[in-house]
Amino acid sequence: MQDLSVARIAATAQPSLLWRRLLLAVVGGLVLIAWPLVYGEPFLLHVATLALFYCIGASSLHLIMRMGHVSLAHAAFMGIGGYTSVILVMSAGWPFPFALAAAAAMAGLAGLIIGPILLRLTGKYFVLVTFLFGEMVRLVFVDWGGLTGGSNGIFDIPKPYPLFEAPLAYYYLALAAAVVCVGICLRILRSEIGRAMDSLREGEQLAECSGVPVLRFKVTVFVIACALVGVQGSLQSHYLHFISPLTFGVLESLSFVVMNVIGGMTNLLGPLLGAVFLVALPELLRDYVELQRVIYGVILVIVMAFPPGGLVGVGERLRGALDRGRRRGGG
Repeated sequence: MQDLSVARIAATAQPSLLWRRLLLAVVGGLVLIAWPLVYGEPFLLHVATLALFYCIGASSLHLIMRMGHVSLAHAAFMGIGGYTSVILVMSAGWPFPFALAAAAAMAGLAGLIIGPILLRLTGKYFVLVTFLFGEMVRLVFVDWGGLTGGSNGIFDIPKPYPLFEAPLAYYYLALAAAVVCVGICLRILRSEIGRAMDSLREGEQLAECSGVPVLRFKVTVFVIACALVGVQGSLQSHYLHFISPLTFGVLESLSFVVMNVIGGMTNLLGPLLGAVFLVALPELLRDYVELQRVIYGVILVIVMAFPPGGLVGVGERLRGALDRGRRRGGG
């Protein structure tokens, strides 16, 4: 009898939680759509657009990190996508939608070629080899000057269409792309593939004994993550009118990792919060030029060291405290 009552409570709580999440998603979407129309200050639009780009990259790396791997080559795949799109548009005259698709395809193809080699490694070996691969890709961008512009990069990259010269229009393009890419990541994490990814992180041998094709699953997720960050590379390069090998070094890859750690790696909300935090923080510290790096570093250390579970963990503990307060008040 007690088991039946517990099951009944769980059954009623599940739809309630689902509706709450749906309501929060709808409200959040409306806020993201409406706020630029109310307060479309160009600087804030610029910061918000960059944050949306990095939501794509951070959430795609989250897929790899959920399998227990920390990649320092993620920015390299972003660069492959960015250079592919820019070269096809400026040199081959491709329409932007085809160049964007090619950017994702080339980044994904690079992941498919290197993935079966990299993903046989674990722990520090995976980190070191991805670092090496990322530096090799960056040096290719530098040395292949006739195609990539070398260390000087490529300037005067056009916007996808004249319509997107307006900051507000490009913000909505970035928002649409972020929704699609993050939605793909969310769908993967909530599918059978996502559950297999979590089992891989806990123990590859156990997952393999349970019938999970480990390497095939890992390569599939890796290719999808690389393709998604290739989309970011394309959109960001056309937005900034400039692309350079310096943008795709190990520090950029490390930034993606930090976004996941700061936000929290327990669910997909973590990298999104981390991306917004890490993109907005330097802009908010612009008035403190001399102390900017010091303040920035101190804040990062505090955020990463003290709240277990990142920013998501802080929110969960606050919500738990509020729930306990309400129960006591009701009692």
